[in-house]
Amino acid sequence: MTIANPICVALDTPDLGHATALLKALKGHVGFVKLGLEFFYAHGAMGYAAIAALGTPVFLDLKLHDIPNTVEQGLRSLMALKPAIINVHATGGVEMMKAARRAVAGDTKLIAVTVLTSLSENEVEAIGFAAGRVDRLAVDLARLAHEAGLDGVVCSPTDLALLRKELPPPFLTVVPGIRLADSAAHDQKRVATPAAAMAAGADILVIGRAITGAADPVVAAQEILAGISP
Repeated sequence: MTIANPICVALDTPDLGHATALLKALKGHVGFVKLGLEFFYAHGAMGYAAIAALGTPVFLDLKLHDIPNTVEQGLRSLMALKPAIINVHATGGVEMMKAARRAVAGDTKLIAVTVLTSLSENEVEAIGFAAGRVDRLAVDLARLAHEAGLDGVVCSPTDLALLRKELPPPFLTVVPGIRLADSAAHDQKRVATPAAAMAAGADILVIGRAITGAADPVVAAQEILAGISP
């Protein structure tokens, strides 16, 4: 995948008109747009089509996680939308990810979520994973995704340094938890600035409120891009 602009703006809103207006303004200033559960549950395939028609490649962030056959058939249905990127949860296991791989064809990149950026070390342990470094867990899950034939992963910026030692490009890293130096973390626990994430090996930065909540989203996107450009 050729990535001229690594910024993926997250349109986490159920308001189709607002999402459309934002993306029209941001066209040419971001490389991708992310549509997640909040948008897709509200508008489904028709809402997706309205956003995709604007021409910015879509990351369809639905995080499928179920038995292998259910995930495979669900993805076969979603492939009619032709997203640029789509994802599943790596904790679904290798067989589920292999089933997902069978369903995804063409130019769509299939990636796996490792550890959600909203989870702290203590929360990961409380879920039932062994105590220790979250980045090690993220890398172990990324290796399973690689074994299953996936194109890359979603991971925290704090997991990138270790992950890139074991899984260099072209294995794709799509990275949420991006915050500007002077902004609040909100519901994210493991975050980094755009420049720090890119330096650690991110391919695509998923950025929501730092752009969509800015007084001028276009200026915000331009400033972020300028700050990570060589």
